[in-house]
Amino acid sequence: MSVASQKTRAQSGGFGETVKVIIQALLLAFIVRTFLFQPFNIPSGSMKETLLVGDYLFVAKYSYGYSRFSFPFGLGFFDGRVWAADPERGDIAVFKLPRDGKTDYIKRVIGLPGDKIQMVDGVLHINGQAVEREKIDNFQETNRFGQEESYARYRETLPNGVSYEALDRDVNGTYDNTKIYEVPSGNFFMMGDNRDNSADSREQGPLGVGFVPLENFVGRAEIKFFSVEEGSRAWEFWKWPWTVRAERIFDTL
Repeated sequence: MSVASQKTRAQSGGFGETVKVIIQALLLAFIVRTFLFQPFNIPSGSMKETLLVGDYLFVAKYSYGYSRFSFPFGLGFFDGRVWAADPERGDIAVFKLPRDGKTDYIKRVIGLPGDKIQMVDGVLHINGQAVEREKIDNFQETNRFGQEESYARYRETLPNGVSYEALDRDVNGTYDNTKIYEVPSGNFFMMGDNRDNSADSREQGPLGVGFVPLENFVGRAEIKFFSVEEGSRAWEFWKWPWTVRAERIFDTL
């Protein structure tokens, strides 16, 4: 065999190995993303200040079992859920918007199947009982117009002991007083922590979020692995460390 033939064969073998490694890496990434952890970033302020715009987090796909929504682009070829586990009250969960089955939402699980949920004068009620709520201080931020805003921040504690901070922007917000929502079997009532700036299960009807079926759950938010200031991009590494919110990295949820 000539030297030229040996060189060509070596190059061909090297290219084949490279393709093999790339395919294996893509397959591994697909398995991890589908069955273990999927990264998400926060695009809105509906979960302030637990989650801020610019936070990047991992969602555990195995927390509630698997449905067709566990697969990329909803390509699962089965209905229902396998190895199902019900979300717990207080979980921060990613789900597919029921009305289109495509859009990812992230909210907190507030109501379980059979619960009766109501807002009365801005206070969350579960099954006729007001949720424990204590004012901490005022949350302050600069809005998009450069103006300073300040509104009440509370610590809420759910009946199962899960505690978190919730914001109350408006004294008489649109959903500060609501009807009683009775959560159907197999569904959950989801709410954002930023109560007056959240599209959630309080919005019923064809254009609202409504109740969320268990099948639509993607997974439970577990940890923030990166965070940059609102308006910045994670890939703009030349702006690091000035845009990185280091104090938020590796916060568990």
